[in-house]
Amino acid sequence: MSHWSVIGSGVAGLCVATLLAEQDESVEVILSDETPASHWAGGMLAPFCEGESAPPTVVELGMDAAEWWAQRVEGVVRQGTLVVAPPRDAAELTRFARMTRAHQWADPASLEPALAGRFARGLFFPGEAHLVDPREALRQLRASLTARGVVFHHGKPGGRIIDCRGIHAADRQPDLRAVRGEMAILHSPDLHFSRPIRLLHPRFPCYLVPRAGGRFMLGATMVESDDSSPISARALMELLGAAWAIHPALAEARIVETGTGRRPAWPLNVPEVRYRDGVFSVNGMYRHGFLLAPAMAQQLIQQISEESNHAN
Repeated sequence: MSHWSVIGSGVAGLCVATLLAEQDESVEVILSDETPASHWAGGMLAPFCEGESAPPTVVELGMDAAEWWAQRVEGVVRQGTLVVAPPRDAAELTRFARMTRAHQWADPASLEPALAGRFARGLFFPGEAHLVDPREALRQLRASLTARGVVFHHGKPGGRIIDCRGIHAADRQPDLRAVRGEMAILHSPDLHFSRPIRLLHPRFPCYLVPRAGGRFMLGATMVESDDSSPISARALMELLGAAWAIHPALAEARIVETGTGRRPAWPLNVPEVRYRDGVFSVNGMYRHGFLLAPAMAQQLIQQISEESNHAN
């Protein structure tokens, strides 16, 4: 049995530490003072929708994500994803259908009564899911790890290193780049949705993810930038305009929180497990952190197992 030092406590680091601990490996997690990008994540477990712009490998890697999370945390909601578009952007809905699979045409109001009269048709992806509170899911993983004896600290690593620092690993990974994402949390207690709603737009698509207590996570932006400053006025106006297009009641929602995250991405926007100079790394989650971290953690475990078998 080896002693492993997982550097980073975002979604990738916690998923890696979880699988190592489940194999009865000795694990410690080295904390960072930086807020991981997964803190701002939507928590959508929607592999088929991602197929619209992501390569097929992303869809395949994300197929088992909902089950992985459901086995380890509470709050996985399996109500699918609903994709809609305003009448003027109906061509976007047709294009989205052509680029994806595992969906069916649906009357949006039959799935979400609050959308009655809003959209003529939509695409329903019944096999998808979402986390009702991604931050709580990470807290649950951390609590489970602590219960298994995993130590979280800010000190120096004492074991074999697995680098899960996200964009903060760019000092060791020169081809890693940052993609800025911006989000807002809205509170609208009189509005109810059962599943994430994706609004298509040729320039500014967005998604609205229901949270507990009448809250909604609103996100969209993917900006090629290493900027970690607060959300821009333009991005917030675009987000709120998209929210209003989904339902006018959101114009009266209270803005509870806004935030930005620098998502780590490799040139092809597909995550990788790498090994160099005795250090493993799991990185490049792009916009798919919660969706792909379980599969990438499993890839790492397999690589470690193969290394061990080869050594024996």
